[in-house]
Amino acid sequence: MTGITGLNKKHNYVLTIRDTDVVAAALRRALAEAAPEERAGLERAAALVESSAAADESGLRARWVHARLAAVGFQGDITSVAAVKALRKAEPKLSLLAAVQLQREAAAQGER
Repeated sequence: MTGITGLNKKHNYVLTIRDTDVVAAALRRALAEAAPEERAGLERAAALVESSAAADESGLRARWVHARLAAVGFQGDITSVAAVKALRKAEPKLSLLAAVQLQREAAAQGER
């Protein structure tokens, strides 16, 4: 996941868009037509997609926050003011309110 839609200075909502159902369907079709030597890899891929699809939106947003913080090299305390600053550095369109909300949600979810 490279971004979350709905983040800008005027709007503080976050809309998470997932298409794991599309990916899972494609994997099921490929698995149905797969040669025996391809089945193990496709079955593993299908299991990974299913586990990803089971993640709730809060968990997805927390993963996104951790990924954005890692992208700017932040390694400190997720609950710190520095984390909010780093998140806004990674995503300049993010409002302060949205950054704080995402930070709190990520902190509540724990380390990813």
